[in-house]
Amino acid sequence: MFLQKLKEITTFIFDVDGVLTNGDIIASDSGEFLRTFNIKDGYALQLAVKRGYLVCVISGGKGITMQKRFEGLGIQEIYLGVGDKVEVFNNLLAKYSLGAKEILYMGDDIPDLKVMQLVGLPTCPSDAVPEIKALSEYISPYTGGKTAVRDIIEKVLRIQSQWFDEHPSAADSGK
Repeated sequence: MFLQKLKEITTFIFDVDGVLTNGDIIASDSGEFLRTFNIKDGYALQLAVKRGYLVCVISGGKGITMQKRFEGLGIQEIYLGVGDKVEVFNNLLAKYSLGAKEILYMGDDIPDLKVMQLVGLPTCPSDAVPEIKALSEYISPYTGGKTAVRDIIEKVLRIQSQWFDEHPSAADSGK
């Protein structure tokens, strides 16, 4: 059943803090909250975009550095500072005429719960909270910010014969 669900995925939606990052935030003197992102996650994200998958980020966090990172990877739909993730999710469904079964969501904490109940394939990093793990159909062996995102993207792209890039650029994941 899980492998069949991977074959149906056309859309990836990711939370940021605790999924694309390890959840730590550094507060700078200027008031900016800084995060670190994994370069291997970045490679997988940009490859999914190149292959024609819809890649979305929905996060309660915000910041110009986050926006620039995701834009650099070619992510089409970036929603930062979101209070109601379900509302953004429903808008994406309507905008792209998506069905729930073609959507994979990776979250790690309670704010992701309601949206994860609506998608075809809810997933999480290994360090997600118990309520999210209980709901997830796949729990990556990797933690948030430490290639959990790459893990699930690679699984989807491999099963759909979309993983290998004949002409990769070393600059792709570092944008």
